Amino acid sequence: MDYTVLVHTAEEGGYWTEVPSLPGCFSQGETVEEALANTKEAIESHIEALREDGQQVAGDEGLLIGRVKIAA
Repeated sequence: MDYTVLVHTAEEGGYWTEVPSLPGCFSQGETVEEALANTKEAIESHIEALREDGQQVAGDEGLLIGRVKIAA
């Protein structure tokens, strides 16, 4: 299963990530690669916790990512 991951630059250095399809699933790392590797682990743990609680695991179905350009 694939998940969309948003990668943000952290103010204190490094990067932090969020998984829009899994509310509350976040991670971080010093490099983008480390942040994504840590996010993979976070997704796996998040899904495991959802299943243990008997909750449905959402995928990216219906998730749209777009960009809107505005005048400066």
